[in-house]
Amino acid sequence: MQKMVVTNRACPARRVPSGEPVSIPEGQFITINQSLGGNYTVTWQGNMLRIDGTDAEAIGQQPEVLDFEDLGTGQISKDQVWQALDTIYDPEIPISLVSLGLVYKVTLDQDAKTVLINMTLTAPGCGMGPVLVGDVKYRVAKVPNVDSVKVDLVFDPPWSREMMSEEAQLEAGLFF
Repeated sequence: MQKMVVTNRACPARRVPSGEPVSIPEGQFITINQSLGGNYTVTWQGNMLRIDGTDAEAIGQQPEVLDFEDLGTGQISKDQVWQALDTIYDPEIPISLVSLGLVYKVTLDQDAKTVLINMTLTAPGCGMGPVLVGDVKYRVAKVPNVDSVKVDLVFDPPWSREMMSEEAQLEAGLFF
């Protein structure tokens, strides 16, 4: 589905596979190469980039809306953090990181307004690791009262398909 579009505003993106943040200026021609899991893989000036689905209107696409209610307590809601995590999809398998069993632990530091996430990858050498970490930081930062997000990639225990939800196993064709 390659499609050329023009950015209608400055658009944040992350370089693939390094995850380095980039801003594509308004009025730039980009090529949409792929749309999976609500995110877009695009090419701009010879660079492959990933644009979060919440910024899709910048490239003329329907944006994914993440709308978390501020509960008025000044506290970070762990449920909302998990909801945000469940909107992030593996770039190669359109199944959420939560359903894949890649998120091991979420810790909130309410005083520092920080979320610490321990997660893994389907394979230790996964080249999209930095991009996934960027996706997690970007989406979780949209939860009210979150000032910073720290992600630790851990490989103990190693991920296995048994960590996937039954629904994810069915979707991936692994459940018999």
